[in-house]
Amino acid sequence: MLSFAASGRAQLPEAPEPNTGISSADRASLESHASPLEAGPGFLVLDPVLPADGLQSASKQSPTAAAAQAKSEPDVPRDANGEPIPLERRQPKRILGFMPNFRTVSGGAKPPPPTWKNNFVIATHQATDYSTFIFLGLTSITAEGLNMHPALGKGVCGLYAYSWRGFLDKTDNTYLSAWLLPSLLREDTRYYALGAGRPIPIRALYVISRQGVARTYGGRQTPNIAGLGGKVLTQVVSRTYYPPSATSFTVLASKFGYSVMRDVIFSSIREFYPDIAAHYIRKHRDKVAREAAKTATP
Repeated sequence: MLSFAASGRAQLPEAPEPNTGISSADRASLESHASPLEAGPGFLVLDPVLPADGLQSASKQSPTAAAAQAKSEPDVPRDANGEPIPLERRQPKRILGFMPNFRTVSGGAKPPPPTWKNNFVIATHQATDYSTFIFLGLTSITAEGLNMHPALGKGVCGLYAYSWRGFLDKTDNTYLSAWLLPSLLREDTRYYALGAGRPIPIRALYVISRQGVARTYGGRQTPNIAGLGGKVLTQVVSRTYYPPSATSFTVLASKFGYSVMRDVIFSSIREFYPDIAAHYIRKHRDKVAREAAKTATP
């Protein structure tokens, strides 16, 4: 997979650069049907029901007026040119209002440059997020129930043994892969969403390829040494607090594979969620418009 960094440009498209190539008129048309998705914690925030006259006046807006109105809304994410990012490319801070999405960049957006401080803040935010502990509880209960490491025991004591070790595993991986190694190697390991406009198979392959490909601070593609190295080092460190029976090469390799698979699944959700959210938000808006039109009809 690391060899992809050298030849990946010819095989898969890179993540969208800040200038997405979408005209201002197209953006205005998109924004005239879009709502500011990041006004709340996630895409669950839908548009309020507008009165009939408000809907009629909005439908009569010119592209110029629509663009001006969108630019006046501070919550709408922008690209490098200050233009609103299309609905299908916007990444919320939380998916479904729950799943943290702090390290994903909207298609065409220009994120803050990675620094030691920024990387540490984001890693800490992700490691201590409330959803982390919910996920940790679910995985610990599952591991104890399946008796994945018999040496850790069963029951309450076994659950505790799985829980604190699982917390250390996840915390080590987060700080190593999102802060320490990226900062040392000057690698940007954030997920730059490819976004709508590409065939689904290409986007799926792009998601998988990001496990082996990252960006330099200068924006060039590079082997994802920080991301993969963080996972490897996490398993090495875990040998100090797991019993010998749980630290064999086979066990550590399976845990490494699970970590990669989990990242692919979560990155797939991040890549395709905006498309699904945009579809249902527009469907909701159309329904509201129809109901308002029926109410306004004498």
